[in-house]
Amino acid sequence: MENFGLGLQLMLVGMITVFLILVIVITGSRLLIRLINRIAPEEEQKKAPAGEDYTAVFEAAVAQLTDGKGKLTKITKL
Repeated sequence: MENFGLGLQLMLVGMITVFLILVIVITGSRLLIRLINRIAPEEEQKKAPAGEDYTAVFEAAVAQLTDGKGKLTKITKL
């Protein structure tokens, strides 16, 4: 019975240790992300217009997927 109690105690200490380490890792990563976002904010990417540039690509994809039976009528952004 003595070994059983010792085993439970070790299990409890181990689980608490793992929990505390995970809390430290999560908190540290959140702080690091905030710090990096303040120092070097993400630059906005230039968006290409979804017009004539991609029309040929979309038409080729529709033709390939439908064996030439499909027809592209309108391109809209979702």
